[in-house]
Amino acid sequence: MIESAASPNPPQIPSYAWSRPIGLGWDAPYVVRYASNVDDGPWHGAPLGGFGAGCIGRSPRGDFTLWHIDGGEHVFQSAEHGFGGCQFSLFEQVGDTIQTYALSTEPPLDETLKSWNWYPASTQEQSTGTYAALYPRSWFTYENVFKAQITCEQFSPIWPDNYQEASYPVAVFEWTFHNPTDQPLTLSLMVSWQNLVNWFTNANKSPDVQQRDDGSPFYDYVPPLGKSEGSFNQWMDKANCVGILMDGARQDSETCQEGEGQWAIAAPKSSNVEIFYHSRWNPAGDGTDLWNTFAKDGSLPNLSDDNPAEIGEQIGGAIALRFTLVPGESCKLPIAVTWDFPVTEFAAGTIAYRRYSDFVGKAGRSAWRLATSALENCAAWREKIAAWQHTVGDRADLPDWLKMALFNELYDLTSGGTLWTAKSEQDPVGQFAVLECLDYRWYESLDVRLYGGFGLLMLWPELEKSVIRAFARAIPTHDATPRIVGYYLTLGEESPPAIRKAQGATPHDLGAPNEYPFEKTNYTSYQDCNQWKDLGSDFVLQVYRAYKLTGETDIDF
Repeated sequence: MIESAASPNPPQIPSYAWSRPIGLGWDAPYVVRYASNVDDGPWHGAPLGGFGAGCIGRSPRGDFTLWHIDGGEHVFQSAEHGFGGCQFSLFEQVGDTIQTYALSTEPPLDETLKSWNWYPASTQEQSTGTYAALYPRSWFTYENVFKAQITCEQFSPIWPDNYQEASYPVAVFEWTFHNPTDQPLTLSLMVSWQNLVNWFTNANKSPDVQQRDDGSPFYDYVPPLGKSEGSFNQWMDKANCVGILMDGARQDSETCQEGEGQWAIAAPKSSNVEIFYHSRWNPAGDGTDLWNTFAKDGSLPNLSDDNPAEIGEQIGGAIALRFTLVPGESCKLPIAVTWDFPVTEFAAGTIAYRRYSDFVGKAGRSAWRLATSALENCAAWREKIAAWQHTVGDRADLPDWLKMALFNELYDLTSGGTLWTAKSEQDPVGQFAVLECLDYRWYESLDVRLYGGFGLLMLWPELEKSVIRAFARAIPTHDATPRIVGYYLTLGEESPPAIRKAQGATPHDLGAPNEYPFEKTNYTSYQDCNQWKDLGSDFVLQVYRAYKLTGETDIDF
């Protein structure tokens, strides 16, 4: 794990990646047009996680902000609002000089973790490092604070024509450390995580559909964030890996419900690295149960406690990896964060299993297996991603802004409320869909994907075909449910009568996450979609282009 090297050999960050100084804010960020629209502000980074597996996101401040663990649902919460325990932290000692920081510039606003020391944000005059993104990879480079040279490359196994690993709920953080000084340098990297099991499901089962001020339909999503009763953590030391496995209470020991499953944090063993752990600390407290020992010498108390959380209690797990670099020495250290929540529930009692469950099972007990697989394969995964990105990056005929956009605009395939179901006889690679957007939460709007679907078509054509087949199956269906046409509400007029889906009409969308996607279509009611003149043509064009751009050989399609 630790390599002697004359140079730091950091990861090569492509020059055309998007970048931003760590923690530096914006003078005038974009704001939404309607008060009812989702507006999380500008603090977003490239998402981490496989297609349809749920995803997380780490912002240019270093905090984890995006929590799309429940299929189709949006949670944007950071250290400011209850997720502060999910962090990377670093201890450094050179001679008698010690400094320790949680590697986020944003401390919680609720007085939790107040004993922790938070990384200084960049200013216009002084940079403390850079965040860069080229989806599915992103990087943090830390500067002008620590003596060590430090880079974190983070990614998930996303590359073209990949219909297995691209579905995995895994995030890899590969840390590179180098000692440029003339003295030995001791470092300790800590990853801490809250037990978030059972936090991500809608406590408001089958919520009523309402109308926004712009006439579009929506429903309330009410996740039980912070409710951890019955959750427990286990210290894991198996084969070549160590870490914390986080589990929770289940309604039935034989089946898995939405929200039930596991999280894991893991690292490989090495003879050059000391390992410390704490399997049950309090992320809702002042943080001294971790910070007192970690800030002193980079250690943790080696506490293994799998007692479940009581009512009103939250628990977290942490591991710390301490090592010493002599002058000129380098170290690469991968960390895996994984989750296993195989069930997505739509309307109450209507479920689908996620695509990755085809490979690891449907019991929601495979987070550790996923973590060890990520650590074993992360180097090969990163090389496949880099090779794919080089095919675009090496082209002299493309400007850098376009190279950047071609990759970074694919983020929506992960964080667009993505649905990718397990395989079936009818759909051998499963069914796939992304939301029109987080405000308009219905899947695969046909008119929008006419120009927005090329990335999926060119890189994962079998998923593109699965979307088109879903529209083809929906055309002959009929649903006489009466609808209120939202457009007339914006005019203050009475809505004319309309039905949800006319037989023979091409649907506008494939349904919403709170009903039954693919089976109940035309969720949007802003207009009477059965009357739209372009949808039939949009469908025919997308059938033909999928046939044409995949070699003109799939006659059955």
